[in-house]
Amino acid sequence: MELLKRTEQPAYPVKVMQFGEGNFLRAFIDWMINEMNKRGKFNGMVQIVQPLEKGMGDMLNAQDGLYTLILRGVANGKVEEKREIIKCVKGCLNPYAQWAETVACACSKDLRFVFSNTTEAGIEYKPEPYTPGKCQNTYPAKLTSLLYERFKTFNGSPDKGLILIPCELIDKNGATLRDCILKYAKDWNLPEAFTAWIRNDNLFVNTLVDRIVAGYPRAEASKIEAELGYHDNLIDCGEIFHFFVIEGPQSLAKELPLAEAGLQVVITDNQTPYRTRKVRFLNGAHTADVLAASLGGLTFVDEMMNDPDFGKMVCKAINDEIFHTVPLPESEKRFFADSVIERFKNPFAQHRLLSISLNSVSKWKVRVMPSLLDYVAMKGKLPEVLAFSLAALIRFYMIEMKDGAALGSADGRSYPVADSEDVLRFFADATSAFRKNGDTAALVKSVLGNTAFWGTDLNEVPGLSAFVAEKLACINRNGIRAAVRTVL
Repeated sequence: MELLKRTEQPAYPVKVMQFGEGNFLRAFIDWMINEMNKRGKFNGMVQIVQPLEKGMGDMLNAQDGLYTLILRGVANGKVEEKREIIKCVKGCLNPYAQWAETVACACSKDLRFVFSNTTEAGIEYKPEPYTPGKCQNTYPAKLTSLLYERFKTFNGSPDKGLILIPCELIDKNGATLRDCILKYAKDWNLPEAFTAWIRNDNLFVNTLVDRIVAGYPRAEASKIEAELGYHDNLIDCGEIFHFFVIEGPQSLAKELPLAEAGLQVVITDNQTPYRTRKVRFLNGAHTADVLAASLGGLTFVDEMMNDPDFGKMVCKAINDEIFHTVPLPESEKRFFADSVIERFKNPFAQHRLLSISLNSVSKWKVRVMPSLLDYVAMKGKLPEVLAFSLAALIRFYMIEMKDGAALGSADGRSYPVADSEDVLRFFADATSAFRKNGDTAALVKSVLGNTAFWGTDLNEVPGLSAFVAEKLACINRNGIRAAVRTVL
């Protein structure tokens, strides 16, 4: 089979510079731009820039920027799969070896947008000297240097500012990126006029991205290539669901007509409710339910959803408890709640419960605790599944330390528990004390009262300590499945 290559060169100009060649951006942003191009709404290409010295740039260039995207999952209760070649990527530059070419792209009159996904650690400020003519180290420093070259090329013209749309999974990602650039501009003693141009003529927007991307289907690649009829080293797989929130002016919709192209995109002046929706419904349901399902001997999220007890538990947490705590219109909540349940049922995701269990204590605080506390404030009673999740967490974290590793056990099975050293030490000591005195109430009281974990004493939530102690005792006495049935 021949390698996937272009048969004709694209006629569109490069309108997008994209920092990051990884699976997520190729299955999310580049797919969206491809969709707009197919409908004649955007008519622009993407020039990818490799954020690190080593990356996938050579592989992308060998295929002329082309790759196959496979979107699959459960939609409207049915398994669906879509395959297509993404054609909007021109290629990839390595700025460490091709700085002049990268500067030329940044200074193009056609360039309008900068997208990025350089991991959560990518948007950070680390002092470094200005190295004109050479590639800087951090992503914000690279961008500062490139924007300064653009500023000089166009003599600070207000209409040559760019729209910068970071997709890194940090809160206020656009504002954080802008602040880093302003710090570098100050460190490097760049002209005040440049700083003013950054502030006034470049638009930095905050975003929230949502699509689960599995990446290269290693186990299936040969079979897929045989079906496609060509060789592709960059096959990318993701779920069908997608959602993109951009916190910025409505004028963006004209220049970036994503919604017009039929994509699930919201442009808003406040992304916080949407971030709350994602964290509480998607991440919160994961954290609230996977520990119980893992104790029950299950392995994958879709397996949990298809289980008559654990699946019912997840749906109750989402529909009857979390749903009431999200400050959005009913229709928007209903759409997202239903989509989360479908996404959890995706048989292609192969999302392991133990992978999700990583750092569950800090996750529970951020993802589940706000819903529990809001529900209590609204309803004057405990949300039973969310409260039960705390009992399951304590049972999951009943551990012993062996050769520096934390191990829990249930029904004769042992499993690793991964968290910070202080969390594991606390639970190892608490487990040891419980095994000596058998006092469930004392164990629960010590966990709920650990303000270093929760930022508050959860024993003060009316009825919570007694409820968690009762459910933990039930888990220890009758097993996790029987205990789950008491809250359904």
